[in-house]
Amino acid sequence: MIYLDYQATTPLAPEALAAMLPWLESQHANPHSAHAPGRAAKAAVEVARDQVAALLPSGGRVTFTSGATEALNWAIKGTRGGIVTIATEHAAVLDTVEALAREGRQVTILPVGSDGLVDLDRAREAIMPGTGLVAAMLVNNEIGVIQPIAELARLAHGAGAQFLCDAVQGYGRLAIPGGCDMIAISAHKIHGPKGIGALWLRDGVTPEPLLHGGGQEVGGRSGTLSPALCAGFGAAAKLARERFEEDHAHVDRLFARALDRMAGWTLNGSRARRYRGNLNLCLPGLDVARLMSELRDIAFSAGSACASGSGRPSHVLRAIGLGDAEARASIRLGFGRYTSEEELMTALDRIDDAARAQRSAA
Repeated sequence: MIYLDYQATTPLAPEALAAMLPWLESQHANPHSAHAPGRAAKAAVEVARDQVAALLPSGGRVTFTSGATEALNWAIKGTRGGIVTIATEHAAVLDTVEALAREGRQVTILPVGSDGLVDLDRAREAIMPGTGLVAAMLVNNEIGVIQPIAELARLAHGAGAQFLCDAVQGYGRLAIPGGCDMIAISAHKIHGPKGIGALWLRDGVTPEPLLHGGGQEVGGRSGTLSPALCAGFGAAAKLARERFEEDHAHVDRLFARALDRMAGWTLNGSRARRYRGNLNLCLPGLDVARLMSELRDIAFSAGSACASGSGRPSHVLRAIGLGDAEARASIRLGFGRYTSEEELMTALDRIDDAARAQRSAA
């Protein structure tokens, strides 16, 4: 199997697994207990917290959550006032603000251009006094486009609003710009375990709790933490920090080779302002479902894993101006640390050959 779906999830790093195993096999104490085993578990959680925080801005604290969806819901629902966000955001943001709009919150959804980037002039017009929160994704999960986060944060603060950054696809891969008030991240996008994420809160920022109970976590988040998941997240973050330059250079090389290899396909989204571990490509007339069926030993995607099975064209591709037919003829290829150049080139050749055979037969 050649795995090219890094935006959906990444392979678990061996170092992360090794960090988790003791807490799964023999060290089962609750990290919120006062006895010696509980204190040992708590110490492991705090080590992990520091490791995760090392890839985030200074002047804030990391609150562990069940994942980025919880973190985003907490950040959005825990603030007041109008909300401004972008049409290409993840469903965890768009569906949450839609639910709040039904309750009477003022919500503005900013459009993007054909390159997937928000128009800062439109953002400036929309972000005004009375806005309580501006939410934007650092790296888009479908097309890899990098939004101007620092500029949007400045606009938010100029209007007296807080700024939430969905950094799920960028954390550990790009430097996260300063100016954010809240940052949502997820372990399984950086070779950590599924089932754990975090919300970084700038000092002084305290959204209303989403979950009520024991208030065990920083910021008042309730629920018993898993030392195993925390340890795995921390180890993955530590590794991402140590390998940051190496991983970045590897992805750059793969992107350049892949783009050359797929001549004749159209790249969706900005070429210049994108994370290069994402290649979203369109070939008009392509039947993606058939292509995936024919190439079952290559794992790639027709779009966001979170929206798979919905039958609807990608809202991200439609937002950048693609029609339904073009959106349905697009594929997403995600690669990274553990992708070899040889396996990527093999997969691309097979994808290209199968796609062109489809078109010839038609």
